[in-house]
Amino acid sequence: MTKDEKNRIERDIITVLRTVYDPEIPVNIYELGLIYEISISEHAEVKVLMTLTTPNCPVAESLPLEVEQKVGDVKGVTKSTVELTFEPPWDQEMLSDEAKLELGFL
Repeated sequence: MTKDEKNRIERDIITVLRTVYDPEIPVNIYELGLIYEISISEHAEVKVLMTLTTPNCPVAESLPLEVEQKVGDVKGVTKSTVELTFEPPWDQEMLSDEAKLELGFL
């Protein structure tokens, strides 16, 4: 896989992650800062390291599955896995400026 292909896949993944929303907050999970890392192997296998706003999040089961499915549907991706972590714990400092503006924090 070339660097350009890898960059395109990563851009497409970020685009699709911006279509996934936490049901309790009107901001997508990427701008919320819930995505800690996107790793793409030479064989286009993607691993997403993400968190939730709280460990008791009502979508703790369904949201990672939705992310895995949507990332797996990105053109060129051969495999998609999601790993949940709560280290470091999510806090409002992880919000993008766009999310802070949307939520009235700026």
